[in-house]
Amino acid sequence: MRFVSLGDNIRHHRMQKGLSLHELSRRSGVSPSMLSQIERGVKNPTVQVACRIAEALSVTLSQLLGEEPRRQTILIPKHRRPVYREEETGVERHVLSPAFPSKGVELVMNVLPEGTDTGVFPPHQPGVTEVVYVEEGELEVTLDSSTYRLAEGDSLYFEADVSHRFQNVGKGRCRYFLVIDSHTRD
Repeated sequence: MRFVSLGDNIRHHRMQKGLSLHELSRRSGVSPSMLSQIERGVKNPTVQVACRIAEALSVTLSQLLGEEPRRQTILIPKHRRPVYREEETGVERHVLSPAFPSKGVELVMNVLPEGTDTGVFPPHQPGVTEVVYVEEGELEVTLDSSTYRLAEGDSLYFEADVSHRFQNVGKGRCRYFLVIDSHTRD
């Protein structure tokens, strides 16, 4: 596994879009001081905060993690897979698909230790959908004010333009796969 730093990639995308720290802060809801600390590698954001920044930059989290867009058949060996791990909680996000900005589909495996959750993710842009598949454990998915409990083998499709949260509500770890389709519908 290859653990990555987000700071340089966030700065690169922010500068490429001509955004100041204050403008990115306004768009993401993350303070300018926190953004500066993340960009300098002083702080490591939670996955939820990283997703808010990605959404504000109109890129995928995979792109922020440094996965290069590529064409044709691509093998991602396990030892080269981008993995983001929150030190405090042990929550892991394994990027299983390459980042294709024009295609807008991501496959991610998430691992939540017992009793942990992802925090609340902000709504995506209209047209973005997600599919969750629970491979191991029990997962509670909260979409705005609605809650769904998924067991091993269950899946859930939802329009992701609502706030959403994933919580391990079972014994032991919960491992689930998430397909995020960012194709916008015209």
